[in-house]
Order: sequence, then C-alpha cells, then structure tokens
Amino acid sequence: MSRQCELSGKGVMTGNNVSHAKNRTKRRFLPNLCNVSLASDKLNQTIRFKVSAHALRSVEHVGGLDNYLIKAKNSNLSVKARKIKKKILSI
Repeated sequence: MSRQCELSGKGVMTGNNVSHAKNRTKRRFLPNLCNVSLASDKLNQTIRFKVSAHALRSVEHVGGLDNYLIKAKNSNLSVKARKIKKKILSI
C-alpha cells in the first residue's frame, strides 16, 4: 500500500534534515494516516479508508462522507473513493 490519503491525495514529501553545522541529508515527510470507517448516509453502509488526519477533519467539517465526496475533485480521490462517489451521485 502506498502512503497516500484516499480522500485528499496527500502523500509523502521529501526534504532535507539540516544539522546545526548546516549539513543536509535527504529525509521523507510522511502524512499522518489513520485507518478509519466512515458512514455513508445515502448508501446506508460504512466504508473503510486510509485517511490523513487533515482530511478526516475536513469530512467532519463539511458534514459527512457523502458531502465531502460530492465536493472533492476526482483527481485527488483514489479509485475506491471514485467508485463510491459515482454510486452516491447515481442515487
């Protein structure tokens, strides 16, 4: 599994560790991913996602999984999330 959020598309970033002597070595910044079950009101089921903490707060702020998926861009969503979005829009 890739270290990428299924809803927001946040992934691993790279940068430098900078020591006190200004020596630079490569490092990775990993997103804060959580395995979460989110409830869909329209589909009447819970769906498991690997979501960043930031996206989880956004889902709660917007008013649930259904509203978040409807407003989200398809380019940010995973294949699984796109299929669920398509089901929600068809209902």
